[in-house]
Amino acid sequence: MAAAALLALARPSFAAEAAMPQTVHFPSADGKTQLTGYLFEPAGPGPHPAIVMLHGRAGSYALNVNAQCTQVGPGIDSPCNAGTLSQRHRAWARYWAGRGYLALHVDSFGPRGVAHGFGRHTHGAPQRAAVNELDVRPLDAEGALAWLAARGDVARGRIMLQGWSNGASTVLNVMYRQALHPPAAGAPSFAAALVFYPGCGPRALLSQKPRVDRPLQVLLGSADEEVSPGVCQRVMRQVELAVGTPDPVVTLYVGATHDFDDPGRQRQAVEANQTARGDAMSRLGPWLDQLPSLP
Repeated sequence: MAAAALLALARPSFAAEAAMPQTVHFPSADGKTQLTGYLFEPAGPGPHPAIVMLHGRAGSYALNVNAQCTQVGPGIDSPCNAGTLSQRHRAWARYWAGRGYLALHVDSFGPRGVAHGFGRHTHGAPQRAAVNELDVRPLDAEGALAWLAARGDVARGRIMLQGWSNGASTVLNVMYRQALHPPAAGAPSFAAALVFYPGCGPRALLSQKPRVDRPLQVLLGSADEEVSPGVCQRVMRQVELAVGTPDPVVTLYVGATHDFDDPGRQRQAVEANQTARGDAMSRLGPWLDQLPSLP
């Protein structure tokens, strides 16, 4: 099916397209950081399935404003806010809201004074240690999980996780932590995860042979100019699965680049990116919809 037709199938409702997210604040599981989030709500009273969204190393906001931003949080006047989220993050959040999901985009960087994010090839930069994907950002995802699970309009057994690039590496680390140390009875956990072009080397992942106990989709581009899809494929072949867990679904889009799902003109000028984005948006919603709820 052509990319345009795939995207037409995935288009959210008009109400979801028009909605401005609610700005919310909640604690990271690190016990010291008050995070900023952007909540896109579906129609109806719920309880709704939910999805936590984790940005990549460039941060949450549009490139034309994020260079002006440092701190984002309660009482801070900043051009980085609900109205200046990047096109990709808005598009996916509205996609999920249009399917009946409550979508929570988590800004890990703004509350820590680096809302502008980081450029390419800065993985070892000292500033990035304070927001790293190994032992900082996983706690933000876990804080978001706890905050959502406490809401009356959320289906506790259907809270999902989605991340891009550095945020995708974070997702893999969250799922590894969850499988290694399962939550106590009655505590919430993520029901499934979507992982877009993560870094999969030893500096990005807690394990090169990760344990997984939930359904997982990993989406890679063969022409990725930032991370190695080959390394990720190798790591996914080494996954240790908990009993009853399906194999991760790993998709390699031939010719697609990093950020292939960014709806901006530059990325979508690459035909392979159009195809990859269309396929992802037509496939992932139905896939999550059919997964069983956790007890």
